[in-house]
Amino acid sequence: MIVKPKIRGFVCITSHPEGCAAHVKEQIEVTKQAGELAGGPKKVLVIGASTGYGLSSRIAAAFGSGAATLGVFFERPSDKGRPASAGWYNSVAFEKAASEAGLYAKSINGDAFSDEIKAKTIEAIKADLGQVDLVIYSLASPRRVDPKDGAVYKSVLKPIGAPFRAKSVDTDKKQIIEAALEPATDEDIANTTKVMGGEDWQLWMDALQEAGVLADGSKTVAYSYIGPEVTFPIYRHGTIGKAKEDLEATAAVLQKKGFEAYVSINKAVVTQASSAIPVVPLYVSILFKVMKEKGLHEDCIEQINRLFKEKLYNGGEVVLDEQGRLRVDDWEMKPEIQEAVKEIWPDVTTENLFEKSDFAGYQSGFLKLFGFGIDGVDYEKDVEVEIDLPSAS
Repeated sequence: MIVKPKIRGFVCITSHPEGCAAHVKEQIEVTKQAGELAGGPKKVLVIGASTGYGLSSRIAAAFGSGAATLGVFFERPSDKGRPASAGWYNSVAFEKAASEAGLYAKSINGDAFSDEIKAKTIEAIKADLGQVDLVIYSLASPRRVDPKDGAVYKSVLKPIGAPFRAKSVDTDKKQIIEAALEPATDEDIANTTKVMGGEDWQLWMDALQEAGVLADGSKTVAYSYIGPEVTFPIYRHGTIGKAKEDLEATAAVLQKKGFEAYVSINKAVVTQASSAIPVVPLYVSILFKVMKEKGLHEDCIEQINRLFKEKLYNGGEVVLDEQGRLRVDDWEMKPEIQEAVKEIWPDVTTENLFEKSDFAGYQSGFLKLFGFGIDGVDYEKDVEVEIDLPSAS
């Protein structure tokens, strides 16, 4: 069938198999060009491995360090002619490339929050890898079923304490708007922390340790974001921020239990999750313009390659900030970058959106997540959408 992008709000409900494969190939080439990751991980578990930072982590480990990788994700295969999710096609492409390079790569498709998937993952590690030396935790889900009691928790994007009003962009209509959100309840905060906090990360690490599948000197990293003051009310000081505080607190708990555990604060990039957050698409569009002009722009794969090479596996001590966090948002948060963004912010209107910001780059990046707009891909050609992922179980 011929597959075209179909966008509803901040979600693209179609994905292109050949485009996704081309996007994965692009990231592999970026990693290869960055050079070998000396002293890097060799057996890696990535929880949330099919898109965004999780996918880039899998690529960077495999093609930078020659690592065997086991990926866990929850993706939709094709069904009755309906295209599979982008994460499914990404994983198919990654496994094919890894196999061609002689690298072990297997995947487990299911609810990573569940005890069943944790047990299945541990079985796979014991059977194929013995132990792992790096665990990446990169889950992004709007809901979680608690494995203990079956209760369902849903995360929300809300400010805390007061209503939120701020300039934003309607990504469908390409118009500057005022975003408005009412404050969260205590239940909203608790539910969001349940879904996006550190509880599940700790459950994973405890289960892996108890099963004896963590190698001596193994590391674990969970991904987070802080961002600039303009996003604080909806992000760092909102419900998501409370969840991220819990994630950082969990790193401290894991460290006390003997784990080498870190939270990495990453740069703002275009992801499906970030597209749903008011203010963020406009901020990202302006940020991209500034960082590209200064030659400092990075996407997920450049970020993770730098995280591994300069911060985590640099041949010396792990590079942390005063709060004990890895920081690869350091270029984004440079004073000159943030000052330039602040100067542009009040002047952006619907009429000059494409001139004052890199909204075109934002749109391109969003479509790329689903395999669209990739150079060299013929989008007028019939493609097979029913593609198996042989290792997925």
